Formats: sequence, C-alpha cells, structure tokens
Amino acid sequence: MLRSHRLAYLLTLAFLAAWAPGVFADSWVDEALNSDPFPGPAVAPSASPQLADAQAAPVPSAADPAAAPAAAGEKPGATTEPATALPYVKGPPLPFHTIEGYGGGAITPIAYLVNPPAPGNIFGLPAGAFSYVNLGSKNLEAFTVTENIAGRVELGYGADHFDFGTLRSDIQSATGININHNDEWLHNFNVRVLALPEGSFNLPLPALTLGASLKYNDTISSVYNTLGGRGGPLYAIGYRRDWGADFTQTFTKAFPHVFGRPLILSAGLRESDAANLGFLGFTDTYKVGFEGNIVYLPTDWLLVAYEYRNKPRGFSADIPGLINQEQDWHAFDVSWLINKRATLVAGYGIFGNLANSKANSAWWLQVKYEF
Repeated sequence: MLRSHRLAYLLTLAFLAAWAPGVFADSWVDEALNSDPFPGPAVAPSASPQLADAQAAPVPSAADPAAAPAAAGEKPGATTEPATALPYVKGPPLPFHTIEGYGGGAITPIAYLVNPPAPGNIFGLPAGAFSYVNLGSKNLEAFTVTENIAGRVELGYGADHFDFGTLRSDIQSATGININHNDEWLHNFNVRVLALPEGSFNLPLPALTLGASLKYNDTISSVYNTLGGRGGPLYAIGYRRDWGADFTQTFTKAFPHVFGRPLILSAGLRESDAANLGFLGFTDTYKVGFEGNIVYLPTDWLLVAYEYRNKPRGFSADIPGLINQEQDWHAFDVSWLINKRATLVAGYGIFGNLANSKANSAWWLQVKYEF
C-alpha cells in the first residue's frame, strides 16, 4: 500500500498540474511558474534550452530596416518601423522516450518535458516512439506515447513486451513445473510535472521535474500462482503483487557552451517497489536509488549520452540459476536528430543479471516522432 508520504507526493503532483500554470498570477512566483523554461525569441519551449541561442533572432544588418538608422547615419531619435516578431519555430525533438514511456534517455529521465505546445496553446501534439532492445537470450519491445499539457505536465504511457527467453524452460528443468508463458506485458502509466523551470527566480537553478509511474504486469501473477503462490519460491523471496509505483525527482541543467557546444546534466532519485522494473513483479518494500545522465551535442544533428541507473535489490534473496540479484545499469546512446520532429537512437547497455541470464552486451534502436 502507498504510505502517507507517497500519498502527499501524489497530491503535490496533482496540485502542481492543476494550479501551477495560472493560479499564481500577479504573485511573487508568477514569473518562475509561468515563464518559458527554455527562453528564446519566438522559439517553442524546447526540451534543450541550449538550442535557444542558435534559434534566437539574427543580428540586424544594414539591409535590415530596424538597423538602417545606424547604418545610414540617421540622427538619433529618428522614427523607424517597429521590429516584426519572429515566427514561431518548433524546438528540437528532445528528450527521447525511455523504455517506460516518459521523457529522458533510454533508461533514465531528463527534467525537460517532451514536445511542449506552441506559445498560447494548452495542449501540445503527441509524441510516439518504438524501441527494440536485444538483451542476449531475451528481448524487449517498447511502444511509448506522451502528451504535453501547457508545457508543465507530461502524460505518458509505455507498453513493454518482454520475452522470457530461456526462463520458462529453465524453471521447468529445475522444478518440473511449466509456467505456461513465454512472455509478458508491463504497462506503465506516467505523469510528470515541471515543478521548477530552469533558471527560475532569475537564478542559475536547474529544472526540477516530479514524476509518478503506476505499473501493471499482466502475467507475473499467473506465474506466481503456478509456482505455488504463498507457499512458492516467489513469495519466499519477496514477491507480493503484480502492480506497483515509482516516484521520481529529476534535476536537469544545461551548459550551452562547453567546448562551444551544449552539455546537459541530469541527476535524481527514484523510489520504487519493483523487481527488475516490474518485469518480475513488485514487493512490499520501497527502496531509493540514484540515477542520472550526461548528454552532449557535438553537432546540431548528433547527440551522445551516458546513463546510469542504480538498481537497489528488489527481492530479498536469489533463486540460484533462475532469479539472480539485480545489478546497476549503464547505457551509452548515440542519436541522429533527423529534423525538428524525428530522431533515431542507437544504444549499448551493460545491465548485469536479468533473472536467469546476463544482459551485459545489450543493444537497442529507437525511432521517435513528434507530431
């Protein structure tokens, strides 16, 4: 069950989602809560603020009517035509989708929200992605979608199809029991709220996003019952149910000119009751882990990243040869920013134990499109 502090966390998310965009108007926090987290003249709220500089207004030239007085030597105070507002320009298609269905890299979140709406609009357009992850003897397909509301709330859904690989046959060899399943679906229902935009209060503060994910595994309870329920091995090591929740706090800060190019750093905490993200079910104990990522854009179209996700032990013990202790995850990403809407990501992962096998040479591809 959710303890009182987690209920308070959910209520805080609901409050921020419902009230933050407008209730503080004319108050001392108005600017911080309603400002564009990624400022730039006539530029869409972008998931990567460093590109605001590149998309900012060009320097006027002598041919520019707004610059003509200085170029022609006209007297100070001469009237000129007011500058025309720049047209709206969509920001870059960042961040990507994690395999769980929210904005980030492949396995960790970034505080920037996916595909904010154009200025003045409440609802943004959706973004969708498909990811394929090869985990050695297992594999994963992730179908993910997000929707942005007012640039402050991100709703996401991820459907993860997980292939057990040799787990079914290994369980039958060890116990004589056929679990009757070769795969499963893990459903992730996510909400993230931009609680503090980057640079709030005119200070060099990072963006802060609070998130919650409700997860449901459609198969693990059947496996649990087949293996004996409360008298079986899964219950003995800590399995309790087929659903659970994650709670995240993510800080992100951009540094626009590191060797002349943008660097984005993210770090945060995750409180979770999941065993292997929920692919092996959920316990009755929440544990806190650290996660973070480093993103660098050496060119306008190329992105490289490193991700780290601490994996506190989900179950209290192992089932030797069948369910081994979780290990921390490391991921390396390379992405082609095809245009303002599409990205193609390739990655390599060191994920350690995954039930009865290791995934230390994992690789994946993701294609993502923002409408």
